[in-house]
Amino acid sequence: MTPAKTHPLGRNTGRGRGLFRPSAEKMGRCLRRPLLASIVTLSLLLSGCASLLERDYTSVTPHNTAPATEGDPSTLRADSYQELVNALIYFISGGMEEGTIRLYTDAEDVETFLADACLEVVQEDPLGAYCVEFIKYHVNSVVTYFQADVQITYRRTREQVSSIVQATGVTAIRGELSTALTAFAPERTLRISYFEEGEEFIQTLARQAYYDAPAFALGMPEISVSIYPNSGRQRIVEILLDYPLDRSELESRQEELTQSLERLSHDLSGLSGQRQALAAAHTLRQIGVFDPQGGDSAYDLFHSGSASSEGFSLAYAALCQQLELTCQVAQGYLDGTPHFWNVVQTEQGWRHLDLTASQEENSALYTDSQLLELGYTWQEGSLPPCS
Repeated sequence: MTPAKTHPLGRNTGRGRGLFRPSAEKMGRCLRRPLLASIVTLSLLLSGCASLLERDYTSVTPHNTAPATEGDPSTLRADSYQELVNALIYFISGGMEEGTIRLYTDAEDVETFLADACLEVVQEDPLGAYCVEFIKYHVNSVVTYFQADVQITYRRTREQVSSIVQATGVTAIRGELSTALTAFAPERTLRISYFEEGEEFIQTLARQAYYDAPAFALGMPEISVSIYPNSGRQRIVEILLDYPLDRSELESRQEELTQSLERLSHDLSGLSGQRQALAAAHTLRQIGVFDPQGGDSAYDLFHSGSASSEGFSLAYAALCQQLELTCQVAQGYLDGTPHFWNVVQTEQGWRHLDLTASQEENSALYTDSQLLELGYTWQEGSLPPCS
């Protein structure tokens, strides 16, 4: 909820309509109330219940953020600045292009209040910052209120707004990105609470989600991230994914790759544990050869018979997922050159495995220290420890 402003926008006191005068009967009741209260208090003290009066208490009044209507959902009532902001957000949440707000206020500069509220909604509210182009309004003075006729112009479709997904925490964000990538979706829009990171953080999570689904990693998409607004407790994050191939081609390749992986996993189903992990590596080496300039996906290895280190590592990770072996794509450097390999979980713990290594080394499982001696380096903390 946007913090309340301090504008003096209050209820109408009925200017020019006379003062409020209580009746004689009401005056009599008011005079009798202090006497009655004193008698009740004295009675409690005499009966030994004074401790009841000394206890602390808390008064809780529910706060209703839903704007009050005037009989028509497109006509809302606002008695304060925050209710005015809430009314505008209500219109935007419903995708309404027109609406009426009745302002019950004694303030003379209503135009300033409306301008401030519209600016706040467009610049500070996540949904307003994401989907609203601008807001126009026209104000008329009625007997007891000001009527503001509002027109909202959007830069997002209703489908885009309705597709916004609530996500809290890194795991949820990464999960939504994985869902988008495995569906080859062109965009994903998230509403995130307590998000203080930037665009680079989201791009990193998207790349991680890409390698988490190796059977769908058929070409790293170009990732564009926009965050609305620039700061705040709640923000909307828009992720656009531009794939190197058309969606129909990606789906066709993914289906073909899955069929190939299923055939291989069936042939390896009689093995288990470390023997199965090494057999899977040997099988993939029989399918294709390492080419530093080759394709960067598992599909390239099966389709053309060659692949880069990225293509080999994705193919091995995808096959391990079919075999229900715990495996991860590893990314780092070999002798200072960008390089990919795998880490796989064995009976002895996590171990490194590089399918592109030389013939005498390509079946070896390495610990961290052993791989470092061979010239491999990687970002600290990016891989499970292989000790």
